[in-house]
Amino acid sequence: MGDDDGNLEEDFVSWREQFWPAVCEHFGVEATGEESSIRQYELKVHSDLNMNKIYTGELGRLKSFENQKPPFDSKNPFLAPVTVNRKLNKGGERHLMHLELDITGSKIRYESGDHVAVYPINDTAIVNRIGDILGVDLDTVISLNNLDEESNKKHPFPCPTTYRTALTHYLDITNTPRTNVLYELAQYATDPKDQENMRKMASSSPEGKALYQSWVLDSSRNILAILEDLPSLRPPIDHLCELLPRLQARYYSISSSSKVHPNSIHICAVVVEYETKTGRVIKGVATNWLKNKMPTDNGHKATVPMYIRKSQFRLPFKATNPVIMIGPGTGIAPFIGFIQERGWLKEQGKEVGETELYFGCRHKNEDFLYQEELEEFEKTGVLTALNVAFSRDQAQKVYVQHLLKNNKETLWKLIHTENAHIYICGDARNMARDVQNAFYEIAEELGGMSRAQAVDYVKKLMTKGRYSQDVWS
Repeated sequence: MGDDDGNLEEDFVSWREQFWPAVCEHFGVEATGEESSIRQYELKVHSDLNMNKIYTGELGRLKSFENQKPPFDSKNPFLAPVTVNRKLNKGGERHLMHLELDITGSKIRYESGDHVAVYPINDTAIVNRIGDILGVDLDTVISLNNLDEESNKKHPFPCPTTYRTALTHYLDITNTPRTNVLYELAQYATDPKDQENMRKMASSSPEGKALYQSWVLDSSRNILAILEDLPSLRPPIDHLCELLPRLQARYYSISSSSKVHPNSIHICAVVVEYETKTGRVIKGVATNWLKNKMPTDNGHKATVPMYIRKSQFRLPFKATNPVIMIGPGTGIAPFIGFIQERGWLKEQGKEVGETELYFGCRHKNEDFLYQEELEEFEKTGVLTALNVAFSRDQAQKVYVQHLLKNNKETLWKLIHTENAHIYICGDARNMARDVQNAFYEIAEELGGMSRAQAVDYVKKLMTKGRYSQDVWS
């Protein structure tokens, strides 16, 4: 019932409004009408704890970053050294980067199309500023212990640790806080107006929803911005740490083939940075952290905590099946791996089907990612077609879906008679939808179908695993 394209939080709040009355009616109980805020964890400050007992960023086992033991997974990530970190684009405002992580000796295996998960850390400047505003010594060693002793979740994040480690490694401090966080923190605002507005934003009234939308979401206010803009709000830091969500791993489509690079994993990403309506600059947590991971940092090896997430995004089992890959921008990532793999198969003397790529970027001389590699693959015949849309190199915008329509006869033949597999990677919001519409139009025009039949045709390709998407918004 929730739709993340709108506002998932709002969908939940509306649902919850009807939930309690329904429960009360069903069980014949009466609500007392009193809103009570109950803490889930209690604070314990440690004054004389042995340093070896304190978590410093590990996710599962204490000291797991110092003595690494396979198998590696989300609770036990591998610290992979960064061996390459280069800028991919030749110009323009943005910073697109290619990183290589060394997995030698880790026993980690991956396939083209898998994702690499990395655990970033927050910007120390933001962490220090939160400490300053709340007047806290961030190096205090603490544990937050669950008051419900039956619960199998003993702590909200690994404890004992310091506030500094919690805010740096374990908590999400840069996303816009959810309404329940505002609701719980409201009690600490000394200005009644602030208190009222914070509670209003967590309600399901149209006015409250609109305020949350404009003041928090549209203005991209994170917890620091909220503390800066509401000087009367100075919550105890332990309650803030209890309420903030965990900092999540970030997933990147691997841009290498394990057949060609068994001991390294390649990442292609764009650095996120933008200005908000309040004039603050927001920097993407993971991409800015990765950008600064240089192979040798004052003689130290820069490392990235990582693990592999398997995906369904796979080359066809039969190498003779044609593949049509559509990946504008950093959506090119998994296809570099796919093309490397098709090239490797060819070298093994295997018969390999047509391998077509549709790539898109803004300007040919600025952000044509992996241009040299792709042109080399085209020259050696590994890539049978390299179609590139440069959206801003001419008066009218040209995108990948336009190129698909220009090549409709070839595409229809590959799909309809030669069992081609279609892969789409990149932006889910517009590109994936526009590309899908282009395929509907091709099926209508060349397959003589109605729109409903064309939609059904593409749906069947999806069910057969011949139309795969690796998309994000």
